[in-house]
Amino acid sequence: MEIVEGTAEIDDLDGFLDRLTEIGERHGVTVQAFDARYVADAPHLRRAVDHTVRALDRNATIADDPGVEILLYAAGRRQINQALEMGVSAGECPVAAVVVDTDAHDDCDDPVGTSERPATTAETEAAAALAETLDAHSTLNETTNDQLRSFFDITDRELDATDGTISDLVRERVTLLVVER
Repeated sequence: MEIVEGTAEIDDLDGFLDRLTEIGERHGVTVQAFDARYVADAPHLRRAVDHTVRALDRNATIADDPGVEILLYAAGRRQINQALEMGVSAGECPVAAVVVDTDAHDDCDDPVGTSERPATTAETEAAAALAETLDAHSTLNETTNDQLRSFFDITDRELDATDGTISDLVRERVTLLVVER
C-alpha cells in the first residue's frame, strides 16, 4: 500500500476521478482519494485498507467496488452517500489517497497486515503517476480535532471516558464498522 498526499486544484470532479480510475486500471490497483481534512492520520487509512482486504478475502464486502469499500471503512459508515462526504471535492482540495493492490494480499499469510507489507511495483508506479496529478506535500496531520470530532461524532463524554486520542477513536470507528454488520 502507498499513501500519496498533496493538493489538487479540481475544476472537473468527474474528470479528476476518471484520471484516478485510469491510473488504477493501468497499474492493476485500486486508487481511493480522500479529502485529507477528514483523515486522522496514516494509520487511519491503513486500518481502512486492512479491513477492506479482510472483507475481500472473506467475500464479505459491503460494496461491490474495493475503492468504495475502503471509503466506507475510512468513514466508519455503511451508507455510501454519507461516506462520500469524506471524498475529494471541486476546488482546491487537500488530498490523501491510498494506492493498494488488493490482489497482492493473496500472498500474505495475515490479510489484516496487508498495509504493512512492502509496496508492490504496481502500487509504487501508480503512486508516482498519482503524485504527478497533485501539488505534492504533506496533507495528513493537518486536520483539526474539531473537524474530526464533527465528522466522526466524537463527543466530550466519549473523550472524557478514554485515555485515547481522537485518532484512536477514529480508528475505533473504522473497526466498529465490521461489528455493526
